[in-house]
Amino acid sequence: MPSIDLNADLGEGFGRWTLGDDEALLDIVTSANVACGFHAGDPSTMRRICAAAVQRSVTIGAQVGYRDLAGFGRRRIDYDLDELRDDILYQIGALEAFCRVAGGRVGYVKPHGALYNTAAVEEGQAGAVVAAVRAYDERLPLLCQPGSTLARVAVEAGLTVVGEGFADRGYRGDGTLMPRSVAGAVLYDADVVVERAVRMAVDGEVVAGDGSVVTAPVGSICVHGDTAGAVRLAGRVRAGLTAAGLVVGPFVTAA
Repeated sequence: MPSIDLNADLGEGFGRWTLGDDEALLDIVTSANVACGFHAGDPSTMRRICAAAVQRSVTIGAQVGYRDLAGFGRRRIDYDLDELRDDILYQIGALEAFCRVAGGRVGYVKPHGALYNTAAVEEGQAGAVVAAVRAYDERLPLLCQPGSTLARVAVEAGLTVVGEGFADRGYRGDGTLMPRSVAGAVLYDADVVVERAVRMAVDGEVVAGDGSVVTAPVGSICVHGDTAGAVRLAGRVRAGLTAAGLVVGPFVTAA
């Protein structure tokens, strides 16, 4: 039977501030994109999420982002590219430490927020992401938008790329995500979210905000952990994928 991964962004609180229900989402998803302390997260949160993920056999991914706690990593930064590479490498290594303590490992890398969107279209920042992953472990898959600049640069560098589809986000006609400031950028209707997830997983396509059909061959579906009703949405998406005849499982086996 065909399979599909279901992922969510987790560990995005900081100190006394919490965001989302990480433990509940870990009971639903098969891969966890764990914040590494730059856009969100802190050492204790990282340790807690890694331990909980390992207990549930959920694969852990390093969700690397800009050094931007105040902006939650959603503000573009024009980095020196060597500095960006090193910041990403630092984040992967930090998460790996907590994975090892929990008896697991980092299974893949996924950029976050503005870094994700910028690397999807800009060669320089895409190259910095790829350079960091290759320097750390060239066997690590990179989770990113299919057809993006980042996907192309990663493949050219010999990395494994896994295409990601966003069930709860609006797309533009060119396949990029709609800015969050635009109406329709975030979707909350569970029926709509499930239908989009199944269509991406089965047919490899998604309907953009302008009504056009965008090719989106994906191996993983994301439901954002900070979306209102995220746990309910994730549960509905998983049930919908299963009902469509798909096996919901990680694209990388958890250690």
